Amino acid sequence: MKIVVVTGMSGAGKSTALNVFEDLDYYCIDNMPPELLASFAELIRNSAPKTEKICFAVDIRSGGLFAKFSESILGLRESGIDVTVVFVDCDDAVLINRYKETRRRHPLEEEASGNLMRAIEMERRETENARTMADIYLDSSQTNMAKFRERLRSIFAENGGKLMIDVISFGYMYGLPKDADLVFDVRCLPNPYYIPELRLKTGLDDEVYDYVFGHEEADGTYKKIKELIEYLIPLYSKEKPRLVIAFGCTGGRHRSVSFARRLAKELSAEGLSVRVEHRCAEK
Repeated sequence: MKIVVVTGMSGAGKSTALNVFEDLDYYCIDNMPPELLASFAELIRNSAPKTEKICFAVDIRSGGLFAKFSESILGLRESGIDVTVVFVDCDDAVLINRYKETRRRHPLEEEASGNLMRAIEMERRETENARTMADIYLDSSQTNMAKFRERLRSIFAENGGKLMIDVISFGYMYGLPKDADLVFDVRCLPNPYYIPELRLKTGLDDEVYDYVFGHEEADGTYKKIKELIEYLIPLYSKEKPRLVIAFGCTGGRHRSVSFARRLAKELSAEGLSVRVEHRCAEK
């Protein structure tokens, strides 16, 4: 039996995640108190017919019961159950905008005397232990829900247990991706931005790609990074189902996109499960 526990910040995308797991044929239960996880898992394990895949959404709506989250997860793992904890997060500013757009109330807003920012700060403190226990950390700040669903499906869709590798490009001027495991800064390399005919193009255009890797230092840097990544992939595959590799340049349009494009293509050619995302290429 496999159990996925989805937790994280309210408004970050937990309901969307639960819908994805339903589509993947998981038996899904929302707003499960942590203390009931073990009992419910045992009930399902002894039921007939058996349910092999279960997804629980556990979050701050449980009130004081949420304090038992870490203890409950450890108990499940000690009993031999395969448990994966997914923590869904989002920047505070984006969360505030989402609440304003949907006009929904934050679960802790009443405790925070109606102050949304204070409610979010309270939730961050109370979910910190859950975040540190997470096997998979997903940040929805810089992506729409369609891409968020696609990312989640790619991780949990049946793929023979192979490691799912996400290769992303981003711009430092928009902030680092919080869900990245490995981050490589390529701002030290020649920048196509200063070539007038390349400025409005991206690393998805062959002219930019060829310009970037036409420089010996860029090609050499890539080969060194690729060598390190190939060494690390087998190690990561023993510990987690997803590896996020990020390349960053100033604006996230030229150098980082070229590096992500090349790595994703080469890893895919080696038979690895790879998804590529260019978070800032259109900004």
